[in-house]
This record gives sequence, C-alpha cells and structure tokens, in this order.
Amino acid sequence: MMRRTSVFLIGAAAGALVAVGATQPRLLLQPTQAMAAASDTYRQLNLFGDVFERVRADYVDKPDDGKLIEAAINGMLSSLDPHSTYMDAKDFRDMQVQTRGQFGGLGIEVTMEDGLVKVVAPIDDTPAAKAGVQAGDLISKLDGEDVKGLTLSQAVEKMRGAVSTPIKLTIIRKGQDKPIEVTLVRDIINIKSVRSRVENGDIGYIRITSFSEQTGDGLKKAIEDLTKQIGEDKLKGFIIDLRNNPGGLLDQAIDVSDTFLDHGEIVSTRGREADETERRNARPGDLSDGKPVIVLVNGGSASASEIVAGALQDHKRATILGSLTFGKGSVQTVIPVSGNAAIKLTTARYYTPSGRSIQAKGIQPDIELVQDVPADMKEKAEAAGVEITHGEASLKGHLKNGEDEKTGSPAYVPPDPKDDTQLKLAVDLMEGVQKNAAYPADPKAAVPN
Repeated sequence: MMRRTSVFLIGAAAGALVAVGATQPRLLLQPTQAMAAASDTYRQLNLFGDVFERVRADYVDKPDDGKLIEAAINGMLSSLDPHSTYMDAKDFRDMQVQTRGQFGGLGIEVTMEDGLVKVVAPIDDTPAAKAGVQAGDLISKLDGEDVKGLTLSQAVEKMRGAVSTPIKLTIIRKGQDKPIEVTLVRDIINIKSVRSRVENGDIGYIRITSFSEQTGDGLKKAIEDLTKQIGEDKLKGFIIDLRNNPGGLLDQAIDVSDTFLDHGEIVSTRGREADETERRNARPGDLSDGKPVIVLVNGGSASASEIVAGALQDHKRATILGSLTFGKGSVQTVIPVSGNAAIKLTTARYYTPSGRSIQAKGIQPDIELVQDVPADMKEKAEAAGVEITHGEASLKGHLKNGEDEKTGSPAYVPPDPKDDTQLKLAVDLMEGVQKNAAYPADPKAAVPN
C-alpha cells in the first residue's frame, strides 16, 4: 500500500507547507508492458552507472560521490518543472523552520531563471526590503561568486547564515545598464504575515504578505481589531491586499478563504489519477459579517494567494481588483527520502470552485487596473527590450495549460500609498466615489460548484 505524504504548495518561491495528503501515482500497465518498460529503465540506469563510474575514475580532480549523486538528482527533478527540486537534510530542516514563520536570512522569496536567482518578492521589514531589492531582480553573484552552476537550494543556503554577518549581492535589474551591488546584513526574519490599518476612517485595510502558520489567526485578529477601531456600524468593508504575496501554506489559504465564506467548495486538487482528487469546503460562519470585500492582486500574487482570490471570486464574495496574477496552479508533495533529505515533487494541479485551472493563466480581476510603473523604470526596460511582467507562463519548463496561456502582469506596488492607484480605486469604490458593476460582489450570482 502506498504511503501518504505531506504536500507542499509553493508560489514562485522555494518551500511552503500544505496541509493536504496526496497518494503517490500508481503504475497501470499490463504485465508485458511493465516488463518492457522495466527493461528499458534498467538499461538507462546502467548507462547512468557507467557515466558515474567514468567520472569517478577519470575526472581531473577527485570528485565527491555524494555531490555527484545530488547533482544528478537535482538535474532529474529540475528537468520536470521549475518547482520540483531536491532538499538535503539542512534544506529540509530550514524549510520546516521557514513555514513556522521565523528563519535567519535576508528576507526574499526566490526562484531560479536562466541559471540565476530571481527575486519573486522581498518580505516587508527585512534586510532585503530595506536595501531596496525589488521583485524581478536577478541575483548573478553572491559575495563575488557566480550563481550560475548552483542549484536554487545551494544559492539559498549561501544567502542564509549567522545573524549580523554581511553578504554582497550583485543584482541585474531590468532597465539598469550596469549590475547593482548591495551589501545586506543577515538578520532573524520574523514573518509577520498580516498587517492592518484603518483606511479613510471607515475602511479596514489588511495586507497579507505570505501564508505562514500564523496567517489565519492574524487575519481574524485584524478583522476583530479593525471592527473595534472603526465601529461595526461605521465600517464600510475590508480591502485584502494580496499583491506580491508569493504563496505559502495551503491550509492557511483555505482558512483565509473560509473567514469570508460560510458554505461551498474553496479549492480542489487533482493528481494524475481520478481517485487522487481532494476537495476543501468552507465551514458555516462569515467572520466579516457579510461586509463588502475587495481583494487586490497583481503579477506577484501567486499560488496560495490565487487560491484565495479564485475562491472568493467564484463565490462572488469579493471583488477582485488589480492586474493578472502569476498563474502558479500546481501542488508540490514533499517526500522524505534517505539521509533525512526530501524531494519536492509536483504531484497535482489545483482548481478554483468553478473548476478553473489557473496554471500559466492566472486569475483575471473583476476590475482590471494595472499599476503604473515609474517612468524611468519603464523607459529603461523598453530601451533594453524587456517587459516588466511576471508570470508562470514565462518560466522555462512550466506545466502547460492549453493554448491560451497568459504572461502575467507587473508586480509593482508603490512604496507611497498616495501613488497607489489600485488601492485608491478600491477606497473610492467603497466610499461610493466611483461606481462599477462588479462592486459590491453579489453572492447570489456565484458560480455553482
């Protein structure tokens, strides 16, 4: 009997725990087919063994056998898609620490692109964010050492280290003629995933930066605090800001969605076989008491963020405002292997309540408004012949999803709220200054599931 394993759902970044089980795929072949397939597989494994022994015997310097094997495993997994990878014992431990909401490092969510480390989003109030590291930046060197040739796990390991120790990053930024060098000092990264404030005197603004173990409770507390500050009778609604949120724990995405829903499906995950489908449903009770909700998204909103946006959109519980999301619609299963290590393997796709797969397509907002990118950044990017967009569809080796894939949208949020046109429109809609047929959302028009 196949064992059940923990599943990890990640955004474009590395590592994020998901409270879901997935059964490992079964081989469904006739005996003769199975024998032929096995025979061919063993021949290929013999080829690998021949190459391995030749490298060990004849390479100019004596190689490390363990590193050779890890490199081979990484090569196999990275050939599948951008989100499947190998984690050694330390990486596995570090990932588990990170999902608890505290770890040592720089404070950036990253992926790998063209052999370089690509910044998905800096985490608020961390060394990276304070130093001006931006979503879309490509890190080409770490302390003067080229990133090319390293796996994502190896690059992340180099960026982590003892608190108060420095590291120099060499960054390639779209629109910049020369690489940027910045020195960061490592710190304990305490991820406060939920931040809130009163907007315009009568609107509750809640920003969710990631989905860690504390997110669901943090959201509930934010709703409670804002309701008390503003007054339930005066409170006009909630703006939930998921822009540049790269994802995180699936159970927390479900919890956040459930906070505003009192029935129906939130998300389903579907593996290779029909019996691997799992559905998650909302429990009775809307903690926001039916107040209008606007969810802000952009090209940096990925994975767990898209689960929340998709669920609330399909149920017509919230108006989705902003630009096309990242389009990360796959589920990763973390499978422990020998040596206290693990592999992170893509095992399923997730779907919104109406049955939409957002893989390489993203969530299309109900009200589309692309945030203006500063003129100097835009001009330099255009001069260099590059686009300031983010999306799963642009990642090499991504899971295909038909012919209508979309390339994402900018992942830019102005540091000054006065320049934030998406937030301003959300506030104006809640205040009645502007009108739109998509606001407020009408639950009676929800898509059946």
